[in-house]
Amino acid sequence: MLRRGLLTWVSRIGGLLVFLCCSLSLLYLMTCTGAQSGAPSAVHTYQMLLQEREEQHRLYISSLKKQIAQLKEDLQERSQQLKRVQEREVQGAKSQQSDLQEFLKGQLLKAEVTAGTRLPSEYAVVPFESFTLQRVYQLEMGLTRHPEEKPVRKDKRDELGEVLEVALHNLNTPSAQQDNRNAAEKTQTSKVYTPSDFLEGITRTEKDKGTLYELTFRGESTHDFRRLVLFRPFGPLMKVKTEGADTADVLINIVVPLSGRTDKFKQFMHNFREVCLRQDGRVHLTVVYFGKEQMSEVRSTLENTSREASFKNYTLLQLDEEFSRGRGLDVGARAWRGGNVLLFFCDVDIYFTADFLNTCRLNTQPGKKVFYPVLFSQYNPTLIYGGPEHIPPVEQQLVIKKDTGLWRDFGFGMTCQYRSDFINIGGFDIDIKGWGGEDVHLYRKYLHSSLLVVRAPSRGLFHLWHEKHCADELTPDQYRMCMQSKAMNEASHGQLGMLFFRHEIEAHLRRQKAKQNPKKT
Repeated sequence: MLRRGLLTWVSRIGGLLVFLCCSLSLLYLMTCTGAQSGAPSAVHTYQMLLQEREEQHRLYISSLKKQIAQLKEDLQERSQQLKRVQEREVQGAKSQQSDLQEFLKGQLLKAEVTAGTRLPSEYAVVPFESFTLQRVYQLEMGLTRHPEEKPVRKDKRDELGEVLEVALHNLNTPSAQQDNRNAAEKTQTSKVYTPSDFLEGITRTEKDKGTLYELTFRGESTHDFRRLVLFRPFGPLMKVKTEGADTADVLINIVVPLSGRTDKFKQFMHNFREVCLRQDGRVHLTVVYFGKEQMSEVRSTLENTSREASFKNYTLLQLDEEFSRGRGLDVGARAWRGGNVLLFFCDVDIYFTADFLNTCRLNTQPGKKVFYPVLFSQYNPTLIYGGPEHIPPVEQQLVIKKDTGLWRDFGFGMTCQYRSDFINIGGFDIDIKGWGGEDVHLYRKYLHSSLLVVRAPSRGLFHLWHEKHCADELTPDQYRMCMQSKAMNEASHGQLGMLFFRHEIEAHLRRQKAKQNPKKT
């Protein structure tokens, strides 16, 4: 029974499996038949899709090519535009640079650098300031009121420091040294210039043109110097020129007019012997004496100097007429017969140094420049030092301070010029008698000419104080000038004020003393 049931179950399972296999075979045959009948339609659709995509890509590529071509055209056009702009900018920069150079050159030509400018009067002159490494000597004293000072303002220190640096750079470059040396010097070793070689400089600013600097350096020998001229036309510094200056053969004829005053003349000859004979040695002295009284003393003083110092280069002229400073200087200048000599018009109460004589030589040039130094005028030593018993020797009094003197910017009597320029300008107005006026007339003649007038404070030129007498014979204008000069040379404004109010000051001191020490009751 069990066996029969098992066979029945197995037969059923087998029949079911056969049916399942037949069904699967039939399903497979139906599927294959359907796939074969739809294949051509699917391939055709795929091919159409590919062609459509290919056409889209071809159109996109064509569009990109057109855009690239347009971009190339735009880029080329922009490049050309940029090139034209750059060319215009370069041309504009060149034009601006050229215009700037023309402007700077124009400023240089308009300024009084290489030639003088005709000026209407002495009030139109722009004076120079002189300076060394440590000091500035200026007429415009500002708040400090010091005629000599260190450049306390930073801008002034920086300005002069830059000028000195530029000057040293120009002197030490090979081209500058080649220009500076003459044929005989080229075989020698080139000198390297340092700040210690700088002697002095002068500078002035013309407000509508620029600033001029002239610097003097010690050369390779005792009498050899180097002069460097710089100009700042309210812009970068411009080198104007570098030149050598050999003063070994430059003789100075010192012309001194004199009438009486033999004691002052002896003091003058003491300074002359020390400075001109012992230190310099390239001078000639011309003394023009008016009158006969004390003439023998003047001659004796000159002969003693000649004998003791073996000095023969002097001339003594006598004029038997009324004293006239202009007449004396004119006669002394015209009496020279040794060629075109450098003249220094001097007075008997002037003290000068050897450095001043070199400055006189360096700031003059025949047919081009004359030198009008501003001397330092000494106040009354009795007032300065509190009494005659406290007055030190003359050499110790020559200190440039606001309480010891002032720059005599109103005086034009001391001047250096070549004899040819003096003769060509017409000399002094010899019709002027007595004191004052003749120097201003000569100064104005030079200002009205094309010569360059160098007007600068000189640290080596002093006017020694002496009591001034204003004669009654002077004209009203001369007498007024004489009295003004007398007042200005007596003491400073503060010292004169203390002297004028001394009685009030003494009374105040007595009252203060009485308050501090009241009488006992």
